[in-house]
Amino acid sequence: MTEMVQDAASAVDNARKDNPMWSSRLAFILAASGSAVGLGNIWKFPYITGENGGGAFVLVYLLCIALIGIPIMIAEVTIGRRGGHSPINSMRQIAQRDGRSKRWVWIGGMGMIASFLILSFYSVIGGWALSYVGNSAGGLFVGADSDSIGAMFGNLLSDPYTLLVWHSVFMLLVIMIVARGLNSGMEKAINILMPVLFALILVMVGYAMSAGDFAAGFTFLFQPDFSKLTTEGVLTALGHAFFTLSLGMGVMMAYGSYLPKKVSIVKTAVTVSVVDTLVALLAGLAIFPLVFANGMEAGAGPGLIFQTLPLAFGQMTGGVLFGTLFFALLVVAAVTSAISLLEPVVEWLEEQKGISRFTGTMIGGLSIWCLGILTILSLNVWSDVHPLGMFERFEGKTFFDLFDYVTANLMMPLGGLAIAIFVGWFMSKQAGENELDLGNGLAYKLFMFVLRFITPAAVLVVFVYNLA
Repeated sequence: MTEMVQDAASAVDNARKDNPMWSSRLAFILAASGSAVGLGNIWKFPYITGENGGGAFVLVYLLCIALIGIPIMIAEVTIGRRGGHSPINSMRQIAQRDGRSKRWVWIGGMGMIASFLILSFYSVIGGWALSYVGNSAGGLFVGADSDSIGAMFGNLLSDPYTLLVWHSVFMLLVIMIVARGLNSGMEKAINILMPVLFALILVMVGYAMSAGDFAAGFTFLFQPDFSKLTTEGVLTALGHAFFTLSLGMGVMMAYGSYLPKKVSIVKTAVTVSVVDTLVALLAGLAIFPLVFANGMEAGAGPGLIFQTLPLAFGQMTGGVLFGTLFFALLVVAAVTSAISLLEPVVEWLEEQKGISRFTGTMIGGLSIWCLGILTILSLNVWSDVHPLGMFERFEGKTFFDLFDYVTANLMMPLGGLAIAIFVGWFMSKQAGENELDLGNGLAYKLFMFVLRFITPAAVLVVFVYNLA
Protein backbone atom coordinates (compact mmCIF):
# COMPACT_ATOMS: atom_id res chain seq x y z
CA MET A 1 0.00 0.00 0.00
CA THR A 2 2.85 2.38 0.87
CA GLU A 3 4.44 1.71 -2.52
CA MET A 4 1.15 2.50 -4.27
CA VAL A 5 0.88 5.85 -2.45
CA GLN A 6 4.48 6.67 -3.33
CA ASP A 7 3.88 5.77 -6.98
CA ALA A 8 0.79 8.00 -7.09
CA ALA A 9 2.72 10.86 -5.50
CA SER A 10 5.55 10.37 -7.97
CA ALA A 11 3.10 10.50 -10.88
CA VAL A 12 1.67 13.76 -9.54
CA ASP A 13 5.17 15.22 -9.16
CA ASN A 14 6.00 14.28 -12.74
CA ALA A 15 2.77 15.90 -13.96
CA ARG A 16 3.71 19.17 -12.27
CA LYS A 17 7.50 19.44 -12.76
CA ASP A 18 7.06 22.76 -14.48
CA ASN A 19 4.70 24.11 -11.85
CA PRO A 20 4.23 27.84 -12.61
CA MET A 21 4.56 30.48 -9.91
CA TRP A 22 3.06 33.88 -9.23
CA SER A 23 5.50 36.42 -10.64
CA SER A 24 5.64 38.38 -7.38
CA ARG A 25 4.18 38.77 -3.91
CA LEU A 26 1.97 41.56 -5.26
CA ALA A 27 0.59 39.22 -7.93
CA PHE A 28 -0.48 36.73 -5.26
CA ILE A 29 -1.95 39.47 -3.08
CA LEU A 30 -4.01 40.78 -5.99
CA ALA A 31 -5.11 37.26 -6.95
CA ALA A 32 -6.03 36.21 -3.42
CA SER A 33 -7.71 39.56 -2.79
CA GLY A 34 -9.61 39.13 -6.05
CA SER A 35 -10.82 35.75 -4.84
CA ALA A 36 -11.84 37.16 -1.46
CA VAL A 37 -13.37 40.35 -2.88
CA GLY A 38 -16.50 39.14 -4.59
CA LEU A 39 -20.26 39.25 -4.32
CA GLY A 40 -19.81 38.63 -0.59
CA ASN A 41 -18.27 42.09 -0.19
CA ILE A 42 -20.36 44.17 -2.57
CA TRP A 43 -23.69 42.32 -2.27
CA LYS A 44 -23.82 40.36 0.98
CA PHE A 45 -21.79 42.39 3.49
CA PRO A 46 -23.85 45.61 3.13
CA TYR A 47 -27.21 43.88 3.48
CA ILE A 48 -26.26 41.69 6.47
CA THR A 49 -24.73 44.77 8.11
CA GLY A 50 -28.01 46.59 7.49
CA GLU A 51 -30.02 43.69 8.93
CA ASN A 52 -27.85 43.55 12.08
CA GLY A 53 -27.72 47.18 13.14
CA GLY A 54 -24.52 48.54 11.61
CA GLY A 55 -21.52 49.57 13.74
CA ALA A 56 -21.64 46.92 16.48
CA PHE A 57 -21.96 44.19 13.86
CA VAL A 58 -18.98 45.63 11.94
CA LEU A 59 -16.88 45.63 15.11
CA VAL A 60 -17.67 41.97 15.82
CA TYR A 61 -17.01 41.14 12.16
CA LEU A 62 -13.53 42.70 12.33
CA LEU A 63 -12.75 40.67 15.45
CA CYS A 64 -13.91 37.50 13.68
CA ILE A 65 -11.66 38.25 10.71
CA ALA A 66 -8.71 38.42 13.10
CA LEU A 67 -9.54 35.27 15.09
CA ILE A 68 -11.00 33.04 12.37
CA GLY A 69 -10.33 34.38 8.90
CA ILE A 70 -6.62 35.19 9.09
CA PRO A 71 -5.51 32.02 10.96
CA ILE A 72 -7.40 29.68 8.61
CA MET A 73 -6.16 31.56 5.54
CA ILE A 74 -2.57 31.22 6.77
CA ALA A 75 -3.11 27.50 7.42
CA GLU A 76 -4.73 26.91 4.02
CA VAL A 77 -2.03 28.76 2.06
CA THR A 78 0.60 26.86 4.09
CA ILE A 79 -0.88 23.53 2.97
CA GLY A 80 -0.98 24.70 -0.63
CA ARG A 81 2.60 25.92 -0.77
CA ARG A 82 4.06 23.00 1.13
CA GLY A 83 2.14 20.49 -1.00
CA GLY A 84 2.76 22.34 -4.27
CA HIS A 85 -0.23 20.74 -6.01
CA SER A 86 -4.02 20.82 -6.23
CA PRO A 87 -5.85 20.70 -2.85
CA ILE A 88 -6.36 16.93 -3.04
CA ASN A 89 -2.79 16.09 -3.97
CA SER A 90 -1.28 18.68 -1.61
CA MET A 91 -3.06 17.00 1.30
CA ARG A 92 -1.89 13.59 0.04
CA GLN A 93 1.73 14.78 -0.23
CA ILE A 94 1.83 16.39 3.23
CA ALA A 95 0.09 13.50 4.99
CA GLN A 96 2.60 11.10 3.43
CA ARG A 97 5.64 13.20 4.39
CA ASP A 98 4.48 13.61 7.99
CA GLY A 99 3.45 10.00 8.42
CA ARG A 100 -0.24 10.82 8.79
CA SER A 101 -3.25 8.92 7.49
CA LYS A 102 -3.92 9.39 3.81
CA ARG A 103 -7.57 9.90 4.76
CA TRP A 104 -6.74 13.56 5.37
CA VAL A 105 -7.02 13.90 1.60
CA TRP A 106 -10.77 14.38 2.11
CA ILE A 107 -10.10 17.98 3.17
CA GLY A 108 -8.83 18.86 -0.27
CA GLY A 109 -11.52 16.82 -1.99
CA MET A 110 -14.36 18.46 -0.08
CA GLY A 111 -12.92 21.92 -0.74
CA MET A 112 -12.72 21.23 -4.46
CA ILE A 113 -16.32 19.95 -4.56
CA ALA A 114 -17.45 23.03 -2.60
CA SER A 115 -15.81 25.38 -5.11
CA PHE A 116 -17.44 23.40 -7.95
CA LEU A 117 -20.92 23.69 -6.41
CA ILE A 118 -20.53 27.34 -5.40
CA LEU A 119 -19.42 28.45 -8.86
CA SER A 120 -22.44 26.71 -10.41
CA PHE A 121 -24.83 29.17 -8.70
CA TYR A 122 -22.36 32.02 -8.29
CA SER A 123 -22.18 32.35 -12.07
CA VAL A 124 -25.97 32.70 -12.23
CA ILE A 125 -25.83 35.61 -9.77
CA GLY A 126 -22.91 37.05 -11.76
CA GLY A 127 -25.26 36.88 -14.73
CA TRP A 128 -27.77 39.02 -12.82
CA ALA A 129 -25.10 41.68 -12.41
CA LEU A 130 -24.25 41.55 -16.12
CA SER A 131 -27.92 41.99 -16.94
CA TYR A 132 -28.20 45.00 -14.63
CA VAL A 133 -25.23 46.73 -16.28
CA GLY A 134 -27.30 46.80 -19.46
CA ASN A 135 -30.48 47.79 -17.63
CA SER A 136 -28.78 50.74 -15.97
CA ALA A 137 -26.93 51.87 -19.10
CA GLY A 138 -30.22 51.73 -20.99
CA GLY A 139 -31.86 54.09 -18.50
CA LEU A 140 -34.45 51.54 -17.36
CA PHE A 141 -34.16 52.69 -13.73
CA VAL A 142 -34.84 56.37 -14.47
CA GLY A 143 -38.13 57.47 -12.90
CA ALA A 144 -39.07 53.89 -12.03
CA ASP A 145 -41.02 53.23 -8.84
CA SER A 146 -40.47 50.38 -6.41
CA ASP A 147 -43.12 48.21 -8.05
CA SER A 148 -41.58 48.47 -11.52
CA ILE A 149 -38.06 47.86 -10.15
CA GLY A 150 -39.35 44.81 -8.28
CA ALA A 151 -41.15 43.61 -11.39
CA MET A 152 -37.94 44.00 -13.42
CA PHE A 153 -36.04 41.75 -11.04
CA GLY A 154 -38.95 39.31 -10.84
CA ASN A 155 -39.17 39.11 -14.62
CA LEU A 156 -35.46 38.36 -14.83
CA LEU A 157 -35.70 35.48 -12.35
CA SER A 158 -38.83 34.06 -14.00
CA ASP A 159 -37.25 33.87 -17.48
CA PRO A 160 -35.00 30.77 -17.71
CA TYR A 161 -33.84 31.59 -21.23
CA THR A 162 -32.57 35.07 -20.31
CA LEU A 163 -30.88 33.69 -17.19
CA LEU A 164 -29.24 30.97 -19.28
CA VAL A 165 -27.83 33.54 -21.71
CA TRP A 166 -26.27 35.66 -18.94
CA HIS A 167 -25.05 32.57 -17.05
CA SER A 168 -23.39 31.39 -20.28
CA VAL A 169 -21.75 34.75 -20.97
CA PHE A 170 -20.38 34.92 -17.44
CA MET A 171 -19.00 31.36 -17.50
CA LEU A 172 -17.49 31.88 -20.97
CA LEU A 173 -15.60 34.90 -19.68
CA VAL A 174 -14.27 32.93 -16.70
CA ILE A 175 -13.30 29.92 -18.85
CA MET A 176 -11.42 32.12 -21.33
CA ILE A 177 -9.31 33.63 -18.54
CA VAL A 178 -8.52 30.38 -16.68
CA ALA A 179 -7.74 28.46 -19.90
CA ARG A 180 -4.82 30.79 -20.64
CA GLY A 181 -2.97 29.60 -17.54
CA LEU A 182 -1.59 31.17 -14.38
CA ASN A 183 0.65 33.93 -15.72
CA SER A 184 -0.81 34.57 -19.18
CA GLY A 185 -4.44 34.23 -18.10
CA MET A 186 -5.33 34.66 -14.44
CA GLU A 187 -2.46 36.91 -13.40
CA LYS A 188 -2.81 39.22 -16.40
CA ALA A 189 -6.58 39.45 -15.97
CA ILE A 190 -6.32 40.12 -12.25
CA ASN A 191 -3.63 42.78 -12.78
CA ILE A 192 -6.21 44.63 -14.88
CA LEU A 193 -9.43 43.80 -13.03
CA MET A 194 -8.30 44.54 -9.46
CA PRO A 195 -7.09 48.12 -10.13
CA VAL A 196 -10.36 48.66 -12.06
CA LEU A 197 -12.30 47.33 -9.06
CA PHE A 198 -10.48 49.66 -6.63
CA ALA A 199 -11.00 52.64 -8.95
CA LEU A 200 -14.70 51.89 -9.39
CA ILE A 201 -15.38 51.51 -5.69
CA LEU A 202 -13.55 54.77 -4.90
CA VAL A 203 -15.60 56.53 -7.59
CA MET A 204 -18.78 55.13 -6.02
CA VAL A 205 -17.73 56.31 -2.55
CA GLY A 206 -17.06 59.76 -4.01
CA TYR A 207 -20.50 59.72 -5.61
CA ALA A 208 -22.08 58.71 -2.29
CA MET A 209 -20.33 61.64 -0.59
CA SER A 210 -21.82 64.11 -3.05
CA ALA A 211 -25.23 62.60 -3.80
CA GLY A 212 -26.04 60.73 -0.58
CA ASP A 213 -26.27 61.29 3.15
CA PHE A 214 -22.65 60.37 3.82
CA ALA A 215 -22.69 61.38 7.48
CA ALA A 216 -25.61 59.04 8.20
CA GLY A 217 -23.95 56.19 6.28
CA PHE A 218 -20.63 56.68 8.07
CA THR A 219 -22.29 56.82 11.49
CA PHE A 220 -24.33 53.71 10.76
CA LEU A 221 -21.21 51.74 9.82
CA PHE A 222 -18.75 52.92 12.45
CA GLN A 223 -20.73 54.01 15.52
CA PRO A 224 -21.46 50.86 17.54
CA ASP A 225 -24.90 50.47 19.07
CA PHE A 226 -24.72 47.19 20.95
CA SER A 227 -28.43 47.31 21.77
CA LYS A 228 -29.03 46.39 18.11
CA LEU A 229 -26.68 43.42 18.18
CA THR A 230 -28.22 40.00 18.77
CA THR A 231 -26.73 36.56 19.29
CA GLU A 232 -27.77 35.72 15.75
CA GLY A 233 -25.94 38.84 14.55
CA VAL A 234 -22.72 37.73 16.25
CA LEU A 235 -22.95 34.29 14.66
CA THR A 236 -23.71 35.86 11.28
CA ALA A 237 -20.53 37.92 11.63
CA LEU A 238 -18.60 34.76 12.47
CA GLY A 239 -19.98 32.96 9.44
CA HIS A 240 -19.39 35.82 7.03
CA ALA A 241 -15.81 36.35 8.21
CA PHE A 242 -15.26 32.76 7.16
CA PHE A 243 -17.10 33.03 3.86
CA THR A 244 -15.69 36.33 2.64
CA LEU A 245 -12.05 35.17 2.54
CA SER A 246 -12.83 32.17 0.29
CA LEU A 247 -11.88 29.69 3.02
CA GLY A 248 -12.74 26.00 3.06
CA MET A 249 -13.17 25.91 -0.74
CA GLY A 250 -9.69 24.75 -1.75
CA VAL A 251 -9.10 28.13 -3.38
CA MET A 252 -6.31 29.32 -1.10
CA MET A 253 -4.66 25.89 -1.28
CA ALA A 254 -4.68 26.10 -5.08
CA TYR A 255 -3.38 29.67 -5.12
CA GLY A 256 -0.86 28.83 -2.39
CA SER A 257 0.58 26.02 -4.50
CA TYR A 258 1.87 28.71 -6.90
CA LEU A 259 3.39 30.89 -4.13
CA PRO A 260 7.22 31.23 -4.21
CA LYS A 261 9.05 30.08 -1.07
CA LYS A 262 10.61 33.50 -0.49
CA VAL A 263 7.20 35.14 0.09
CA SER A 264 5.99 35.45 3.71
CA ILE A 265 2.70 33.60 4.11
CA VAL A 266 1.75 35.44 7.31
CA LYS A 267 2.37 38.96 5.99
CA THR A 268 0.64 38.14 2.72
CA ALA A 269 -2.44 36.60 4.38
CA VAL A 270 -2.79 39.61 6.69
CA THR A 271 -2.50 41.97 3.71
CA VAL A 272 -5.15 40.06 1.74
CA SER A 273 -7.50 40.11 4.75
CA VAL A 274 -7.01 43.85 5.22
CA VAL A 275 -7.69 44.54 1.52
CA ASP A 276 -10.79 42.35 1.57
CA THR A 277 -12.15 44.04 4.69
CA LEU A 278 -11.36 47.51 3.34
CA VAL A 279 -13.33 46.80 0.15
CA ALA A 280 -16.30 45.55 2.20
CA LEU A 281 -16.29 48.73 4.32
CA LEU A 282 -15.93 50.93 1.23
CA ALA A 283 -18.89 49.09 -0.31
CA GLY A 284 -20.88 50.02 2.78
CA LEU A 285 -19.79 53.66 2.45
CA ALA A 286 -20.84 53.61 -1.22
CA ILE A 287 -24.27 52.08 -0.55
CA PHE A 288 -25.67 53.26 2.79
CA PRO A 289 -25.42 57.04 2.11
CA LEU A 290 -27.53 56.50 -1.04
CA VAL A 291 -30.01 54.36 0.89
CA PHE A 292 -30.42 56.89 3.71
CA ALA A 293 -30.60 59.89 1.34
CA ASN A 294 -33.62 58.30 -0.33
CA GLY A 295 -35.38 57.30 2.87
CA MET A 296 -34.92 53.58 2.26
CA GLU A 297 -34.37 50.75 4.70
CA ALA A 298 -30.77 49.68 5.43
CA GLY A 299 -32.05 46.24 6.42
CA ALA A 300 -33.71 45.55 3.06
CA GLY A 301 -32.03 42.13 2.89
CA PRO A 302 -30.74 40.42 -0.28
CA GLY A 303 -32.81 42.77 -2.44
CA LEU A 304 -30.73 45.77 -1.32
CA ILE A 305 -28.50 45.62 -4.43
CA PHE A 306 -30.93 44.46 -7.11
CA GLN A 307 -34.10 46.24 -5.98
CA THR A 308 -33.41 49.05 -3.51
CA LEU A 309 -30.30 50.58 -5.11
CA PRO A 310 -31.72 50.67 -8.67
CA LEU A 311 -34.62 52.70 -7.25
CA ALA A 312 -32.12 55.14 -5.71
CA PHE A 313 -30.08 55.41 -8.92
CA GLY A 314 -33.27 56.08 -10.88
CA GLN A 315 -34.05 59.12 -8.74
CA MET A 316 -30.59 60.71 -8.64
CA THR A 317 -28.72 63.09 -10.89
CA GLY A 318 -26.11 61.06 -12.75
CA GLY A 319 -27.86 57.86 -11.70
CA VAL A 320 -27.56 56.25 -15.13
CA LEU A 321 -23.78 56.64 -15.22
CA PHE A 322 -23.11 55.71 -11.61
CA GLY A 323 -25.64 52.90 -11.58
CA THR A 324 -23.87 51.41 -14.60
CA LEU A 325 -20.49 51.81 -12.88
CA PHE A 326 -21.82 50.18 -9.72
CA PHE A 327 -23.07 47.06 -11.49
CA ALA A 328 -19.85 46.95 -13.52
CA LEU A 329 -18.06 46.90 -10.15
CA LEU A 330 -20.27 44.00 -9.10
CA VAL A 331 -19.38 42.09 -12.29
CA VAL A 332 -15.63 42.66 -11.84
CA ALA A 333 -15.82 41.45 -8.22
CA ALA A 334 -17.77 38.37 -9.31
CA VAL A 335 -15.32 37.49 -12.11
CA THR A 336 -12.22 37.71 -9.90
CA SER A 337 -13.83 35.32 -7.43
CA ALA A 338 -15.16 32.97 -10.10
CA ILE A 339 -11.66 32.58 -11.58
CA SER A 340 -10.40 31.31 -8.24
CA LEU A 341 -13.34 28.92 -7.82
CA LEU A 342 -12.64 27.23 -11.15
CA GLU A 343 -8.88 26.93 -10.59
CA PRO A 344 -8.86 24.07 -7.99
CA VAL A 345 -10.90 21.88 -10.35
CA VAL A 346 -8.68 22.64 -13.35
CA GLU A 347 -5.46 22.18 -11.37
CA TRP A 348 -6.61 18.73 -10.21
CA LEU A 349 -7.64 17.68 -13.73
CA GLU A 350 -4.22 18.70 -15.05
CA GLU A 351 -2.45 16.57 -12.46
CA GLN A 352 -4.70 13.58 -12.26
CA LYS A 353 -5.41 12.98 -15.91
CA GLY A 354 -2.29 14.49 -17.44
CA ILE A 355 -4.38 16.61 -19.78
CA SER A 356 -3.71 20.13 -21.02
CA ARG A 357 -4.91 23.20 -19.15
CA PHE A 358 -7.21 24.12 -22.03
CA THR A 359 -8.90 20.72 -22.03
CA GLY A 360 -9.12 20.69 -18.23
CA THR A 361 -10.70 24.14 -18.22
CA MET A 362 -13.23 23.10 -20.84
CA ILE A 363 -14.19 19.96 -18.89
CA GLY A 364 -14.42 21.76 -15.54
CA GLY A 365 -16.06 24.91 -16.88
CA LEU A 366 -18.69 23.15 -18.99
CA SER A 367 -19.53 20.76 -16.15
CA ILE A 368 -20.10 23.71 -13.83
CA TRP A 369 -22.13 25.48 -16.53
CA CYS A 370 -24.38 22.43 -16.84
CA LEU A 371 -24.88 22.22 -13.07
CA GLY A 372 -25.77 25.93 -13.05
CA ILE A 373 -28.83 25.14 -15.16
CA LEU A 374 -30.35 23.48 -12.06
CA THR A 375 -30.05 26.80 -10.21
CA ILE A 376 -31.66 28.65 -13.13
CA LEU A 377 -34.61 26.25 -13.29
CA SER A 378 -35.06 26.29 -9.51
CA LEU A 379 -35.76 30.04 -9.74
CA ASN A 380 -38.74 29.54 -12.05
CA VAL A 381 -39.84 26.30 -13.79
CA TRP A 382 -38.68 24.03 -10.95
CA SER A 383 -39.38 26.44 -8.09
CA ASP A 384 -41.68 23.84 -6.52
CA VAL A 385 -39.18 20.98 -6.92
CA HIS A 386 -37.60 20.11 -3.55
CA PRO A 387 -35.25 17.15 -4.15
CA LEU A 388 -34.64 16.41 -0.45
CA GLY A 389 -38.02 17.57 0.80
CA MET A 390 -38.62 14.27 2.56
CA PHE A 391 -36.10 15.40 5.19
CA GLU A 392 -37.38 18.08 7.58
CA ARG A 393 -34.15 20.11 7.47
CA PHE A 394 -34.31 20.40 3.67
CA GLU A 395 -38.06 20.88 3.39
CA GLY A 396 -38.92 23.60 0.86
CA LYS A 397 -35.36 23.89 -0.46
CA THR A 398 -34.83 24.05 -4.22
CA PHE A 399 -31.61 22.96 -5.95
CA PHE A 400 -30.30 26.54 -5.56
CA ASP A 401 -31.16 26.55 -1.85
CA LEU A 402 -29.53 23.14 -1.36
CA PHE A 403 -26.27 24.10 -3.09
CA ASP A 404 -26.08 27.28 -1.02
CA TYR A 405 -26.99 25.59 2.26
CA VAL A 406 -24.72 22.56 1.91
CA THR A 407 -21.65 24.59 0.89
CA ALA A 408 -22.06 27.53 3.29
CA ASN A 409 -23.31 25.64 6.34
CA LEU A 410 -21.66 22.23 6.04
CA MET A 411 -18.74 21.95 3.62
CA MET A 412 -16.97 25.27 4.19
CA PRO A 413 -17.10 25.24 8.02
CA LEU A 414 -16.09 21.56 8.15
CA GLY A 415 -13.25 22.20 5.72
CA GLY A 416 -12.01 25.22 7.67
CA LEU A 417 -12.25 23.34 10.96
CA ALA A 418 -10.30 20.39 9.54
CA ILE A 419 -7.63 22.68 8.07
CA ALA A 420 -7.10 24.39 11.43
CA ILE A 421 -6.89 21.04 13.23
CA PHE A 422 -4.54 19.47 10.67
CA VAL A 423 -2.05 22.36 10.58
CA GLY A 424 -2.37 23.03 14.30
CA TRP A 425 -2.07 19.47 15.58
CA PHE A 426 -0.94 17.04 12.85
CA MET A 427 1.43 18.81 10.48
CA SER A 428 5.04 18.58 11.64
CA LYS A 429 6.25 21.46 13.81
CA GLN A 430 9.38 21.86 11.71
CA ALA A 431 7.30 22.25 8.53
CA GLY A 432 5.11 24.85 10.21
CA GLU A 433 8.10 26.84 11.41
CA ASN A 434 9.75 26.71 7.99
CA GLU A 435 6.66 27.73 6.04
CA LEU A 436 5.44 30.45 8.40
CA ASP A 437 8.88 31.91 9.04
CA LEU A 438 7.93 33.06 12.55
CA GLY A 439 10.71 31.19 14.32
CA ASN A 440 9.80 29.25 17.44
CA GLY A 441 9.35 32.27 19.69
CA LEU A 442 6.31 34.10 21.04
CA ALA A 443 4.80 35.00 17.65
CA TYR A 444 4.74 31.37 16.50
CA LYS A 445 3.41 30.10 19.84
CA LEU A 446 0.66 32.73 19.88
CA PHE A 447 -0.39 31.88 16.33
CA MET A 448 -0.48 28.16 17.08
CA PHE A 449 -2.52 28.77 20.25
CA VAL A 450 -5.13 30.71 18.26
CA LEU A 451 -5.15 28.13 15.45
CA ARG A 452 -5.38 25.15 17.81
CA PHE A 453 -7.98 26.42 20.27
CA ILE A 454 -9.73 29.72 19.50
CA THR A 455 -10.30 29.33 15.75
CA PRO A 456 -11.67 25.73 15.88
CA ALA A 457 -13.95 26.63 18.80
CA ALA A 458 -15.38 29.63 16.95
CA VAL A 459 -15.91 27.66 13.72
CA LEU A 460 -17.53 24.83 15.69
CA VAL A 461 -19.97 27.29 17.28
CA VAL A 462 -21.01 28.56 13.84
CA PHE A 463 -21.31 25.02 12.49
CA VAL A 464 -23.48 23.78 15.37
CA TYR A 465 -25.62 26.93 15.32
CA ASN A 466 -26.28 26.61 11.58
CA LEU A 467 -27.31 22.98 12.00
CA ALA A 468 -29.51 23.75 15.02
